[in-house]
Amino acid sequence: MKAVFLDADTLGNDVDLSPIEAVAGEMVKHPRTSPEQVQERIRGFDTVLVNKVVLSREHFEACPELKTVAVVATGLNNIDKDAAKDHSVTVMNVTNYGRSTVAQHTMALILALATRLVDYDKDVRAGRWGQSSMFCLMDHPIMELEGRTLGVVGYGDLGQGVVERAKAFGMNIVLGARPGQATGEVDGYPRIPLDELLPKVDVLSLHCLLTDDTRNMIGARELKMMKTEALLINTSRGGLVDEQALADALRGGTIGGAGFDVLTEEPPRNGNALLADDIPNLIVTPHSAWASREARQRIVDITARNLSSLV
Repeated sequence: MKAVFLDADTLGNDVDLSPIEAVAGEMVKHPRTSPEQVQERIRGFDTVLVNKVVLSREHFEACPELKTVAVVATGLNNIDKDAAKDHSVTVMNVTNYGRSTVAQHTMALILALATRLVDYDKDVRAGRWGQSSMFCLMDHPIMELEGRTLGVVGYGDLGQGVVERAKAFGMNIVLGARPGQATGEVDGYPRIPLDELLPKVDVLSLHCLLTDDTRNMIGARELKMMKTEALLINTSRGGLVDEQALADALRGGTIGGAGFDVLTEEPPRNGNALLADDIPNLIVTPHSAWASREARQRIVDITARNLSSLV
């Protein structure tokens, strides 16, 4: 096996790549690779590792020696899978590595929004607590999670991890069916159509991949169906939610708050509707829900096992 890792820095410098190197035998590592450098850098290698670097049909056509693409992540949006299949290239990815980390981040967003943590912290730092006429501040309404309903769209490994933790807070669980997905009971939880789910939930958490069916799955129409105090959480993929519609809904009080770890463009070099500074009760984190050292090391270890199955 002769391997090249095109964007090794995306895993950070605190993980141990030796499990992959032991399988590959020979691996060239590039910290980052621009689109213009891809074809030159993959030439002569039978195995290419990428996280976010795009591999298109032209790359597969130009490199007939390429046999395997190992995506050191779950999403495959950056790989032309049809072209890979046409050129008999095996494409593998990594799943079930971030359950604890992503579920933890999801619950952190829910808790911060429900308790108005950021708003109260800002108030204290602005001196408003010191000016209070009584011992506390109660300017922002706090949501108690116990007895509230959590709706989860995408009940895979990550969604299941969130459900486990939400149950510890006493929340009721209802699953939502993605477009085209069957309804019914799953693990004792009802899975109902999205239009039925939205008016019921106090918190909606998204954990599904971005596809043609799920793109803008939550738009202005769907936001209007939700409770005015409901929270919307997205730690899955940018593009599942119409970002401008969400910004408008938060400004207008259509829903109560939102926590996002993903945007349609990452990094958001051209700005984003959700990065305006006048949107109330919104928390945006920089696609960091997956990024604990433990989770990133699991990505390496799982990738090594995937590659070893080909040797």
